[in-house]
Amino acid sequence: MTPFSQTGNHYWRNLITRMALVIATVFIIVWFLPRSEGRLFHYDEGKPWMYGQLIAKFDFPIFKTEETLKAERDSIIKNFQPYFFRNAKVEEQQTASFRSKVASNFPEITPALAYIVGQRLHEIYQQGIMTPADYAKVAKDSTATVRIVDGKQAISTPAKGFYSTVTAYEHLFQDELLASQRTVLKRCNLNDFIEPNIIYDKERSETEMNDMLSLIPKASGMVLEGQRIIDRGDIVDSHTFLVLNSFEQAMERRSASEEEIVSTIIGQTIYVFVLVLLFTTYLVLFRKDYFQKPRSLAMLYTLLVIFPVLVSLMMQFNKFSVYLIPFAIAPIFVRVFMDSRTAFITHVMMILLCAVAVKYQYEFIIVQLVAGLVAIDSLRELSKRSQIFMTAILVTLGSAAVYFALQLIQSDDVSKLDRTIYIHFAINGFCLLFAYPLMLIVEKTFGFTSDVTLFELSNTNNKLIRKMSEIAPGTFQHSITVGNLAAEVANRIDANAQLVRTGALYHDIGKIVNPVFFTENQAGVNPHDNISNLESARIIINHVAEGLQLAEKYNLPAIIKDFISTHHGTGLSRYFYVSYKNAHPDEEVDETRFQYPGPNPETREQAILMMCDGVEAASRSLQEYTEESISALIDRIIDSQMQSGFFKECPITFRDIAQTKQVLADRLRNIYHTRIQYPEEEKGS
Repeated sequence: MTPFSQTGNHYWRNLITRMALVIATVFIIVWFLPRSEGRLFHYDEGKPWMYGQLIAKFDFPIFKTEETLKAERDSIIKNFQPYFFRNAKVEEQQTASFRSKVASNFPEITPALAYIVGQRLHEIYQQGIMTPADYAKVAKDSTATVRIVDGKQAISTPAKGFYSTVTAYEHLFQDELLASQRTVLKRCNLNDFIEPNIIYDKERSETEMNDMLSLIPKASGMVLEGQRIIDRGDIVDSHTFLVLNSFEQAMERRSASEEEIVSTIIGQTIYVFVLVLLFTTYLVLFRKDYFQKPRSLAMLYTLLVIFPVLVSLMMQFNKFSVYLIPFAIAPIFVRVFMDSRTAFITHVMMILLCAVAVKYQYEFIIVQLVAGLVAIDSLRELSKRSQIFMTAILVTLGSAAVYFALQLIQSDDVSKLDRTIYIHFAINGFCLLFAYPLMLIVEKTFGFTSDVTLFELSNTNNKLIRKMSEIAPGTFQHSITVGNLAAEVANRIDANAQLVRTGALYHDIGKIVNPVFFTENQAGVNPHDNISNLESARIIINHVAEGLQLAEKYNLPAIIKDFISTHHGTGLSRYFYVSYKNAHPDEEVDETRFQYPGPNPETREQAILMMCDGVEAASRSLQEYTEESISALIDRIIDSQMQSGFFKECPITFRDIAQTKQVLADRLRNIYHTRIQYPEEEKGS
């Protein structure tokens, strides 16, 4: 297969992969979006309507509020007359039992007294006896009535006219004659002959109650199709608020036809596809480096999917407020691992995708856009944990302030403002604190390296760096100096100073393997004097491969490994190349035997390190340190690197290179400045 066909296959494979990513993103978001049209508006009683004119699309009833329906149900329940029936057999059985028991077991009770007791029992049973539980329910209101079923009739009777088994027994002894014979009568235990004869008819009562409750009308009027409900700027009064609630309920309860469902899905698909396509276009036009990296794309599109799906689920189950979701985490991650412009674009697209799932889009979009901007502005670079804490506080205050401003715009009565939402903002800010531990997960999942990780790697107490300082102290000092030079250059041309400083600290880590073969670690003895130029070149060149092996062993990030492999690019080990060529004037020298494996720098930071590394190493060989000699050295080294084509594959400009030369000249003059000679004190004669 020719190189051209290989390139063509690679292009089409990448194109198909990215198209599939866009389609999958759109599909997942649309799949989870709620289909209910009733979740499209946010309004409050006493505040202006923020949307356009609303016209009824169909006839719908004006539903009563739950409070009104509950009051009507409570009124029916309170005034309901439960059904009871009289069991005549109870009196017959109990009075007969009393006479039989008295005649056979209690001779001291005279027939006359037994007759009187029987008459009183008859009177009580005629009045009616209930169980204590039933009596407590119906007699708690002195005006309550019950219905006594007599054949096919139900007669309303005041509940206070009945007895419970307890009050019936007490009523017996209110008779003076029976009260005087209480001691005798207690022996036969009259409680045994008092049983309820007014029995609660549960089935009939519950049926009647349910019928009455079911007849309560749930609507108090009608809105006809085409009728104007409200217009932009109108104040939502109590009646309009009820109509709007009824409209939403009708939309939710209305059985959507297949055509309506398809129409909703098509609309949502077009909306989501346009936004995702715009986001992809931004990456293609302005951030092609991200678009070409699968891991960068994976993180961006994952953030673009997670939050709309989460919002859709919360709106569907309606359990929590969406303001609890820390949306600002997304721009924080993109800002830390990429750049602020991409963070802003990602946040805007994500919020617009989420807005289609919520019914209060206007204030939601404004509040979340402000939160994202505050997060981006307050986190220019992440170097310590306290910055996340401060960002969380600022995001909370910013969200609360803009929401308060919107409330003031919509209402002139401060006492009516919604205060519970500020608790949600506080919880949201607390959740933002989890951005710090989650950052490690994002780093490991998508292969990024944050400034926090770079700070940790640049700690000179790091095990690998400490090992270099002990085994190759000259290389250690060289790396420190190169890092300082490179960081200052990076600050001047707006590159990543912390990244290039950390890369400089590790770029020569491979010299640990054979430290004495490098000039900065030698102390008078040069082992190259005893070996050939080819062998010397091999050892020098191998410090790149050995550095990569050490980086792999100590789990250094890929972005640091790139500095190790690119700091010499595909250049030559020139000293040994020239020495070999001078020693073999008649031989055609194979340059590849003296050439570093590369690749050449691909980023501005890698180019900065190459320039600073070459200049710093060469500056040690100067015979004198004057402004002219330092400037000439810098020009010679960097111009040679440019002529060799080392910077063709990285986005560094001529202006950046010119500023780099100026910074290096200023810094090297300060490093190698001539010190004045202090006079010695003359001794007196």
